[in-house]
Amino acid sequence: MRGNVVDLAVGVIIGGAFGKIVSSLVTDIIMPPIGVLLGKVDFSNLYLNLSGTTYASLADAKAAGAATINYGLFINNVIDFVIMALVIFVLIKQVNRLRAPSPAPAAPTAKDCPYCFTAIPIKAVRCPHCTSELK
Repeated sequence: MRGNVVDLAVGVIIGGAFGKIVSSLVTDIIMPPIGVLLGKVDFSNLYLNLSGTTYASLADAKAAGAATINYGLFINNVIDFVIMALVIFVLIKQVNRLRAPSPAPAAPTAKDCPYCFTAIPIKAVRCPHCTSELK
């Protein structure tokens, strides 16, 4: 039990650190080229303004306290999640592949007598309890 708790704690800590790395990968490396390909769009600055006033950027709208729907940040978070899910899926597949296969179940060593229903050795030709001949 103690080893599993320690493994879980280490996994949570490493997962949190890995999440920050993936977030940085998405916002700093993956999304800028995609934004350039889509017409020099900065995904982290995409939003819908619900207040009716125009603002130059999302930061200006937030500073003014305007109600916004930040769909660009949502897209970044979805890409973060997809990358994390893919990495975890691949990692679990590899761990399961490396795990030793479970041993085959042992062959039965006993059978039931069809007459008295007592457990007897599998090679027995006569039941030691009811003396019936077995086929």
